[in-house]
Amino acid sequence: MKHVEYIDCGLMGYGACWEFQRGLFDALLAAKSRRAEGEEPRTAGHVLLCEHPHVYTLGKSGKQSNLLVGEEFLRSVGAEFHRIDRGGDITYHGPGQIVGYPILDLEQLGMGLREYIHAVEQTVIDTVADWGIRAGRVEGAAGVWLNDSIRRSGEDIDAACGGRLRKICAIGVRSSRYVTMHGFALNVNTDLKYFSYINPCGFADRGATSIAAETGREVEMERVREALLSHLERNMNIKIYKKTNYANREKLGCQEAG
Repeated sequence: MKHVEYIDCGLMGYGACWEFQRGLFDALLAAKSRRAEGEEPRTAGHVLLCEHPHVYTLGKSGKQSNLLVGEEFLRSVGAEFHRIDRGGDITYHGPGQIVGYPILDLEQLGMGLREYIHAVEQTVIDTVADWGIRAGRVEGAAGVWLNDSIRRSGEDIDAACGGRLRKICAIGVRSSRYVTMHGFALNVNTDLKYFSYINPCGFADRGATSIAAETGREVEMERVREALLSHLERNMNIKIYKKTNYANREKLGCQEAG
């Protein structure tokens, strides 16, 4: 079983977290090269969990038109905007949402990219099921979804029936030489009005939801983080160790989430 390091970044600005991700990603690629020369790496990668201040990110294949407001309006609601190098279209990150960045060497884990994305989706499906929420997948649309027709947690959802689809978790990944970055964003206690300023993930006919919206009550964020890590361990057959301290915490603007 491979070891993966967990880093709790608390509430962290998107730009600083992106640079932190890139540093870990580049280091893991370098370790992969040394592994090819016979040096065994210390870890198969890292999992970062954090919350971001209000921010919208647009993937490399996304359309600017899916941002329904101007940048002046974004500034008025305290939100930033970033174009980034992941797959997918536009999405929102903000307080009350758990954003996960698994930076992993999939070759060490014996996984392909499609299998990896499936495992991340299953991790979220299993996590929300702990709060009594039945969620599943939609063909042709990455992420984790709900609608009124789903009967069993994890089953594929027919987008054509059973009420309006609503997304509880967005997923967008970049990989190079089977090393991953970017990841998923699970709405826990998220203020859903921020999704009204975009066509989430490029879909104009689909909505967004959260654990709190589905259960009718605010949820303890730490419990959700613990559930995500536990399910990720099982679905990817890894052992996750928490890194309690790391250099540059203050430099990167990382602070404990409230």
